[in-house]
Amino acid sequence: MISDIIDKIRLLFVSEKKPFLRLKSILGFYPRNIKLYDLALMHKSLAYHEQDNHYINNERLEFLGDAMLGAIVADILYKHYGNKQEGFLTNLRSKIVCRNSLNRLSQDLGLDKLIRHAGAITTGHNSFMSGNAFEAFVGAIYLDRGYKYCYRFIEEQVFQKHLDIDAIAKQEKNFKSSLIEWCQKYRYRFEFTQKESRDEKNTPVFHSCVYVEGISCGTGDGYSKKESDQNAAKQALKRIKRDKELLNGIQSTSKKIKVKSEE
Repeated sequence: MISDIIDKIRLLFVSEKKPFLRLKSILGFYPRNIKLYDLALMHKSLAYHEQDNHYINNERLEFLGDAMLGAIVADILYKHYGNKQEGFLTNLRSKIVCRNSLNRLSQDLGLDKLIRHAGAITTGHNSFMSGNAFEAFVGAIYLDRGYKYCYRFIEEQVFQKHLDIDAIAKQEKNFKSSLIEWCQKYRYRFEFTQKESRDEKNTPVFHSCVYVEGISCGTGDGYSKKESDQNAAKQALKRIKRDKELLNGIQSTSKKIKVKSEE
């Protein structure tokens, strides 16, 4: 492509070539505004403020990258599976863009080794640091080179090299088990409750609620308790990932209970 040739010529006039070449090996093309990628790999633990007191880290790019990633993955899946319905495509996209999957992709690409952070990372939200940085990296690509190159990165560097769509489609995602494992890891109390009702055809319908440390985190409906629990757990995992106030509330409640227990 002519654009790539121009970028390669432009690199000849750059004094410090190593960062550009390192990013090129990950992206598959040359970056332009390298500061965007530096920001994408800056964890909030290293946030600093400028004269206007705005804190600088990768969270805003993570927000942008999340939206771009979801749209591009949806487009790729739509084209790959010409006869599949919405439910299948939605479920498969969720498997691909879930936090554990993005953590693995970040490691496969070597992004995890480039993330800058202060000290040990231990809290629930920060255990997703690599996946968050991956999303921020996608956001940086979009701002640096636009949608076309963003799509090119996801398709050529991610899907073609690190993801087998058909293999992932065959994997059954157990959201309830994932939530339980997360709660057990951080010793959070959790509870699933169900209520049964009837639809217009008098078929039993179940409504599940999931609580973590007594805080309502997700709800779900289904024609079996297993299905409603899965949907509730799926919503809870999504909220815990995105809602920092919810996560802080869970952590705060857990600490208070542990203190009272020790007393």
